[in-house]
Amino acid sequence: MGSKKILILGVGAQGSTVAQRMDEDAAVSEIICADRDPKAVDELVRLLKKGRGAQIDASDKDSIIAAARGVDLIVNGLPLRWHGNVLDAALAVGACYQDFAATDALADNWIDSIRTLYDVYGPKFEAIGKFAIIGTGSAPGLICAATRKAVRELDVCDTIYNIVYEGVEAKRFLPFWWSPITALTDMSEEAYAVVDGELVQTPPFDLPIEREYDYMGLGRPVTLVEHCHDEPVHYWFNRETFFKGAKNIWFKYGGAGVDFSKPLYRSGLLSKKPETIGGKEVVPFDVVLAHVPPAPKYRGEIAEILAEGLVMDTGCMVIEAYGQKGGEDVLSEVHVFAPGLADSFARAGITAEMYLTGQGGALFTKMICEGKFDQKGLISSDMMKEEQVDYYFECAAKLGITLECKVSKQ
Repeated sequence: MGSKKILILGVGAQGSTVAQRMDEDAAVSEIICADRDPKAVDELVRLLKKGRGAQIDASDKDSIIAAARGVDLIVNGLPLRWHGNVLDAALAVGACYQDFAATDALADNWIDSIRTLYDVYGPKFEAIGKFAIIGTGSAPGLICAATRKAVRELDVCDTIYNIVYEGVEAKRFLPFWWSPITALTDMSEEAYAVVDGELVQTPPFDLPIEREYDYMGLGRPVTLVEHCHDEPVHYWFNRETFFKGAKNIWFKYGGAGVDFSKPLYRSGLLSKKPETIGGKEVVPFDVVLAHVPPAPKYRGEIAEILAEGLVMDTGCMVIEAYGQKGGEDVLSEVHVFAPGLADSFARAGITAEMYLTGQGGALFTKMICEGKFDQKGLISSDMMKEEQVDYYFECAAKLGITLECKVSKQ
């Protein structure tokens, strides 16, 4: 199998990390880095041996098609509203497709948009003999593969918890280590859960649970709450085929970003409805977003943050799958371990978020370029074959991303 030419659209924290990781991979011959920001493109291309830059207008499908001609794979790191254009461009040039989260821009609501991805775009990619995979960052993505590992240990699955605590906090004001607009949008919307087999919506920041893990080093439980995320929706669509009939599925989230966002939400400052204040029309969400700094992605900036010192450098990603095995009630747990901020910078000159999400995403890119996916059509990252899940974590371990798995009677 010959080496592959890939196009990376959007060179933020995720896209730039994928580019750097794939620059070292023998399965890739050329990396086209495209963004509307020429500085970001130039900064990235300077770091690459196989890279070249391009500018694109994501609102113009033809602009994407022009950049994509001749590529084998499009890695889409653009905002969700442009995903329809990128999917159509991949089909137009006959390329495989990968993104980091499912778009909400293909229908009037997110569920129908995901259904459109499976039911409309899936057959389109299958018809041209190509493969598309959605939701391939850390969460969704790596956490979905880890959930499959947990559920594998059960005969029947009743309840799944996906638990994420973001415990990396700088001394400077920096509430988010990834796209602020994505983070604040997720914080402002109702969450999804599966309860008794039905997909339901729950208020953000609601239904708290507490967990404490010794390896976090906090000496206290952390609170995790409802948060709008892809995983319960994907698992609900695929619960019979891949999750052994799970009837209850939750995504629980906590950390500095939640602590920052909750009072803003409660005060109405994450509303996207225009208001008239002092005779001027403003959108509260836009005002807040304008005052939140972008996620750091340049080496010098990250070094400055580390030099200033950190408040915390910890976190957790845990899967709890409750069910039955051999006629007994059991809990199958998977804990994901990955480098923190200081370690990620020492290893690769990037943040912990870029390391886990970007490099977690790059493992899917690597698998596509190595021909490890023999599926045609479109899948989400929770729909991999068992051998693909195992290969994914075999590769992840080489990056210091490891799992601890255990099964206990309940």
